[in-house]
Amino acid sequence: MRAVPAPKVWVTGLTVGATAIVVALAVQADKGAKPTVSAAPRPSASATADPKPAESESPKSKRVPDGSGTGRRIVYSLGENRVWLVDASEATRRTFAVWPGTVDPEPGKYTVGQRTEDPITGSDGVRIEHVVYFAVRSGVNVAFSNAVDGSSPPPPADGARTGGIRMSDKDGSALWAFGTAGTTVTVVK
Repeated sequence: MRAVPAPKVWVTGLTVGATAIVVALAVQADKGAKPTVSAAPRPSASATADPKPAESESPKSKRVPDGSGTGRRIVYSLGENRVWLVDASEATRRTFAVWPGTVDPEPGKYTVGQRTEDPITGSDGVRIEHVVYFAVRSGVNVAFSNAVDGSSPPPPADGARTGGIRMSDKDGSALWAFGTAGTTVTVVK
């Protein structure tokens, strides 16, 4: 009579065999071609034919305007349509181009007041978020924001008075995080 191996021996043998097959297949797969991800350009969600502001630039690529003060602050240049986020050590943390509204704030120093993170409808009818209010001019609120859908502002209706200073969604998130209540906003020509 033949001796029948114990069930434990069978299970161990099958487990070792299966493990060897899995290891062999893994080694073969590792030697094969690897999938790659190609970065296809994102379609523009622009609501107008206006070019989108340049992507955020290296902090060293654009110098903070002279006369913009000292210390931690947001600097907004009316002439360059550009914003700088400057920390307490005078280092530029981020700079980016923006789309201005039709009502500009006067050059000077302001303070961030009310902030609205959740989407609301802007004065131009566009859903916006990360709204950081800092001035009022002739009854028009002036604030930084970005469109929820990432679009540029539509051309204003004739005579429309808009105080929204729009930016890309990434820049809007960065400004929102930096521009807490009480942060200084310096507007220069």
